[in-house]
Amino acid sequence: MLYQKNLPGWERVLRVMMGGAMIAAGVIGLHGGVMGYGLAGMGGMVIITGFIGFCPACAMVGRKLK
Repeated sequence: MLYQKNLPGWERVLRVMMGGAMIAAGVIGLHGGVMGYGLAGMGGMVIITGFIGFCPACAMVGRKLK
């Protein structure tokens, strides 16, 4: 199934950078505990949405690119 991209280029770059920061904060900053791995997992999802260019949460509220 193909999805239409709903994230602009600048936001995709920002999501990849912030997802990396979330992973680093979870693994290094929180010393990898349960909360740390949870934060790292969420950071991974943020990176995936940045690479793909499609965010399901944005699509649910009707966000589209012009």
